Amino acid sequence: MEYYCGIDIGSSTTKAVLIDSEKKIISKAVLPTGYDVEKVSQEVFRSLLEKSGVKRDDILKIVSTGYGRFRVKFAQKNITEITCHAKGAFHLFPGTRTIIDIGGQDSKAISIDEKGRVIDFAMNDKCAAGTGRFLENMGRVLQTDLEEMGRIGSTSREMVKITSTCTVFAESEVISLIHQGKSRESIISGLFEAIVLRIIPLATRVGLKRELTLTGGVAKNEGIISAFKRVLGFDVNLPDDPQVVGALGAALIAYEEG
Repeated sequence: MEYYCGIDIGSSTTKAVLIDSEKKIISKAVLPTGYDVEKVSQEVFRSLLEKSGVKRDDILKIVSTGYGRFRVKFAQKNITEITCHAKGAFHLFPGTRTIIDIGGQDSKAISIDEKGRVIDFAMNDKCAAGTGRFLENMGRVLQTDLEEMGRIGSTSREMVKITSTCTVFAESEVISLIHQGKSRESIISGLFEAIVLRIIPLATRVGLKRELTLTGGVAKNEGIISAFKRVLGFDVNLPDDPQVVGALGAALIAYEEG
């Protein structure tokens, strides 16, 4: 059997996916990126091999993507994360026309055609609002971990408006709401909606169309998904593991290019 690998070096986490010649996912691995990108790329690849039992010589091609893609010295090719997220999302949901990727440090909106080719994209990479880092900061203020925030935000029946889209000002606003006696549930629900309202204009800029597919680590948060459905008024596609869609796309490109 022949295998193909994609490695996505993100700002917060490094992901790797191994597929076979039938484009079936054989193994996947996720590690914190940390400071030493070259080291973590080797570690995530080693973890991938150990989980799958596949030998290095059986992997025909490795493609890297993400911020640190140029630091994966053993990859035969590197591709932008825009292209890889488009490839991965289209493979999972062939009806996809718009992709929203919410990562640790940025968010992206990608428009693709009926063949999965990128038409346009927009990025929010200058501000932490609408990213995983934003949620981590708010969770610290609310003394709530991300998993609990997701659960609370998806079931809360009340919501307060968070008016600031700046991480620093939003933190001050949340502290003020706590002092006003607002419930944690209503604040969390408001934060999720604020994130969605921050991201949707990116998708509108590139042409927001159905079907919409969400990718990236933040898409694992059920509260965010509920907020998207509520604000948009329609359902969205959610991969089984949205965090590895970019790495999957890289592996698919490795397969196509042999």
